[in-house]
Amino acid sequence: MSGIVSYGSYIPKFRIRPEEIARVWGEDAENIKNGIYILSKSVPAPDEDVATISVEAARNAIRRGKLKGSDIGAIYVGSESHPYAVKPTATIVAAAIGADFRLFAADYEFACKAGTAGMQNVKGMVDSGMIKMGMAIGSDTSQGAPGDALEYSASAGGTAFVIGKSNVIAEINETLSVTSDTPDFWRREGQPYPTHGERFTGEPAYFRHTLTAARTMMEKVKMKPEDYTYAIFHQPNGKFPTRAAKTLGFTEAQYKDGLLTPIIGNTYSGSMMTGLSAVLDKASPGDRILAVSFGSGAGSDAFDITVTDKIEDMDRESAPTVKKMLSDVKWIDYAIYAKFKKKIIVGESIE
Repeated sequence: MSGIVSYGSYIPKFRIRPEEIARVWGEDAENIKNGIYILSKSVPAPDEDVATISVEAARNAIRRGKLKGSDIGAIYVGSESHPYAVKPTATIVAAAIGADFRLFAADYEFACKAGTAGMQNVKGMVDSGMIKMGMAIGSDTSQGAPGDALEYSASAGGTAFVIGKSNVIAEINETLSVTSDTPDFWRREGQPYPTHGERFTGEPAYFRHTLTAARTMMEKVKMKPEDYTYAIFHQPNGKFPTRAAKTLGFTEAQYKDGLLTPIIGNTYSGSMMTGLSAVLDKASPGDRILAVSFGSGAGSDAFDITVTDKIEDMDRESAPTVKKMLSDVKWIDYAIYAKFKKKIIVGESIE
């Protein structure tokens, strides 16, 4: 059976606290923290973007799996903040890891589930025999307008999964999707910041799709919440995935290890995938995982995964673990944050 052969993540070390953002805009920091359950978020450095984050995550996956770039037959990079409107990120990653130029490569965009859509594509290509192994990446440097609610959560990070049939550390038993035209969040071409439907991002968007995908998956594979070791959901904030997990019947012990948004914010396309990466850092053979992504617009991808004995043969410390990246932190104030995110534009002086 096909599944995850290797994985790697990358999270920028720079962080900002909601108190610092609230100080600038005169907001109640405690009310914001309690409302969205975010204690800090990651911030990309001025020389970091989706391409560099994707490359770092890809290199970590190659290193951890003791693979070669030439082993990869397809690369799909999912993001809503690709550095180029016209030029693929996937080709940059391919060159950086030394992939053979005879490969499939493309960029995907479906809000925060573009990376998991790439996982489904790669799995389908592996299962069909088109390729032996492929890589799916979810990566973002997400945007939030100054003073907008998104500024407290929109962060940066990414994860790469290599999917194949040999030396599989986590079998993907089943995957499915639910999709509808629900315009809860959007950004038109040329606009620097997205617009969101505020309360409608919960219902009928996030919860309808996430809960339906999770329930449909459990029905399909004949599993109940108590049968899973871990449950991971897309994390636009700290409250939504917690509520989704509890609504479905999962306990804190099942979802806490994959819940990263309170610490690093919402990495958008990297959100659920990085949560899964954190779980794989500590998972044991036989562990069963339910992972569900969500992308505004709107849809969810669900995965039923079983960890195999092969994970014990892998040196998971050979690439930075999520825990290690969470501990490597440099705090910044709003002025540096605004500079890094290019919210401050330096123009020509007027004489």
